[in-house]
Amino acid sequence: MKATETVATARTGKVNWVLFNPKTYATILYLLLSLPLGIIYFTVAITGLTLSVGLTPVFIGIPLFFGVAKLLNGIVNFEQNMIRQILGLPTPPVSYTHNRQSEAGQNWLMRMIRGFDGVLFIRNLLLVLLRFVTGIVFFIIMVTVLSLGLGFIALPVVHIILMNEMQLDILENSFNSLFSYFHIDWTYNQQYLLYVGVGIVLFWVALRVVNGLMQIQRRIMYVDEPYQPQSVPVETQTHATVQPQYYEYQEEQPTQGMIQPAYREL
Repeated sequence: MKATETVATARTGKVNWVLFNPKTYATILYLLLSLPLGIIYFTVAITGLTLSVGLTPVFIGIPLFFGVAKLLNGIVNFEQNMIRQILGLPTPPVSYTHNRQSEAGQNWLMRMIRGFDGVLFIRNLLLVLLRFVTGIVFFIIMVTVLSLGLGFIALPVVHIILMNEMQLDILENSFNSLFSYFHIDWTYNQQYLLYVGVGIVLFWVALRVVNGLMQIQRRIMYVDEPYQPQSVPVETQTHATVQPQYYEYQEEQPTQGMIQPAYREL
């Protein structure tokens, strides 16, 4: 039963036991890098599209545009593969194989035009723009929730250092007023235990929030939904799926069953 649950968790990419799971801390590193990577992706996409439109009269903009489309596709595939590696998700099967024999006699420009997919280009451009927005928003949320939990955990150490080095009591006015309001007379050691306990709980909640942000990013980047090109002929797909079943059916037919009626007529 446990083995089945482990396999199911690995397929869905959900993270359990967040405090001791390396996927959680890999997600934290990914969200930390999401801010600079999102800015780089956004800058490359906007700069490339602007230059391709501006240089179109000089003919350089046309191949530059197709190059930017290829680059955006590579960026989206890179992000999807990174999320799969972090969450331990399997790589989806390739659903489309490009026919290179029909392009053997064409020049490089015609190959780029025939290989261009407008729907895929718009999808990749929107995903890169969303990656820029989510990179900023998720970075702010993650840093805020993690800092809150780690701040409570480190509060006793900071208080002791400030008391010994600078004779500064940071708990005298802020936190003691709260304890006095509820008529609680606790020593500093008792308060330290409370702060550390609250910090651990907040840190655990922060890790759950981080994993939730990763699941949102996974759905935004279409990690579980590989792109299906519109140019794939339906007849080819039907022939590819029906033909193996036909041959399997012929192999399963016994040859003796075809000879038996001849013996009965005799």
